[in-house]
Amino acid sequence: MHITELRTPAVLVDVNKVRSNITRMQAAATANGVRLRPHAKTHKSPVIARWQIEQGAVGVCCQKLGEAEVLAAAGIEDIRLPYPVSPTNADRVVRLLDRTRLSLIVDHPLVARGWSDAMHAAGRTLDVLVKVDVGYHRCGIDPALPDAGAFVAQVGTLPGLRLTGLLSHAGHAYQAQSDEELRAIAAAEARLLHQVAHAARAHGATIEEISVGATPPARFSVREKGITELRPGNYVYFDRMQVGLGSATLGDCALTVLATVVTKHLDRVIFDCGSKTLAMDQARGASQPGHGLVFSGLDTVAPDDNLRIEQLSEEHAKVRVLNGSTRLEPGDRVRVLPNHACVVSNLVNEIALVEGDQVIDRLAVAARGMIT
Repeated sequence: MHITELRTPAVLVDVNKVRSNITRMQAAATANGVRLRPHAKTHKSPVIARWQIEQGAVGVCCQKLGEAEVLAAAGIEDIRLPYPVSPTNADRVVRLLDRTRLSLIVDHPLVARGWSDAMHAAGRTLDVLVKVDVGYHRCGIDPALPDAGAFVAQVGTLPGLRLTGLLSHAGHAYQAQSDEELRAIAAAEARLLHQVAHAARAHGATIEEISVGATPPARFSVREKGITELRPGNYVYFDRMQVGLGSATLGDCALTVLATVVTKHLDRVIFDCGSKTLAMDQARGASQPGHGLVFSGLDTVAPDDNLRIEQLSEEHAKVRVLNGSTRLEPGDRVRVLPNHACVVSNLVNEIALVEGDQVIDRLAVAARGMIT
């Protein structure tokens, strides 16, 4: 089937680009002796997770227990949640432990104690890592606090828990403006993690894992000494944001949105891919105005610099014609590179797998909407 036969809006994923992205990241991790554990929140697909594991990934990350439950049911055998899951979900975690090797993070004494009490009562042992705030200031213990190492060591003494190491997410890397800034963020992240690890070991803790995760600095993090695990997610598809951050080229980007021109007026055209498809995320990195990049052809080779998606409503993309004229007419098809591919995955029930302009399969986004 040719892509123009699809009803729109439709999310297209280029199989060859996905496989190339998986192979390239795995090769970088393997060459540097680092375990790769991709974050599955980008694709939310057990099928693509298996592609990653077949290439050498040790397992996957999920953001929520609902995602982990879907992937575990599909046979994924090693899942990590780098998210502060509440101990009120202990019953779900116990059930997951029967189906997969599961680990999660803690960064607060009450949460750590809650998981300890729950696992001890259930007669189970749960692998945990302590999350460290390396600059994003969202979750994680402050590495500058004098008792940071003591807290990590204390977690390792709690019944029902097995401390495996430290974990971080340099989310502030998405605001970087250059490779030099990304390199510095990766170096600072590693330094802070080693600082906390050293302090924790001084208090008697065993730290086996030092885990980092974010696609923008991944190409630098993978070369930092002492890092044992890399957890990028977006690299499997890439998107306009990653192009702006220098993590990818347009040719690496595997996910696009196929849309139809539904009407045309003097200075604008309207596509049928509104916020329910493209989401509202703005691109970061180098200056990239608008809600996505419109290609000048269905082959996604070159962007159409004359078109800017300046506004989204639920079903409409309002596209400004910058020089006053465009060849597009109602009924024409266009492809759009989203600003943020991860959000787009969560907005659709299925993706169309394509090779060039041919649809070769449909793939359910099995873990979409799993927000609990």
